[in-house]
Amino acid sequence: MSFGESTIDIIGYCAATLTTISFLPQLIRVVKLKSARDISLGMFLIFTAGTLLWLIYGTLAHSWPVAIANAVTLVLSASILFLKLKYDRAATSAMQPADAPR
Repeated sequence: MSFGESTIDIIGYCAATLTTISFLPQLIRVVKLKSARDISLGMFLIFTAGTLLWLIYGTLAHSWPVAIANAVTLVLSASILFLKLKYDRAATSAMQPADAPR
């Protein structure tokens, strides 16, 4: 079976859309609960770095499904990472006694 270039691009854009929007439920949950306690900081640091590299690769290779999907995924994963750091810091501060040095 042979696929044309436009069919291959459509498959790429569909795959990119599905994998990219898969981060939306997690981001919505973190914002709604104002907690990212169950999210692995190490995993999201590594994932965000990898996404940045995929974005660079897609741009240099002129693979627009890869570049566009990873640009959006980078924004979503960086948002989750930012909120993870913000909420973890707030939770740590709230657990310290009021008279404890900070």
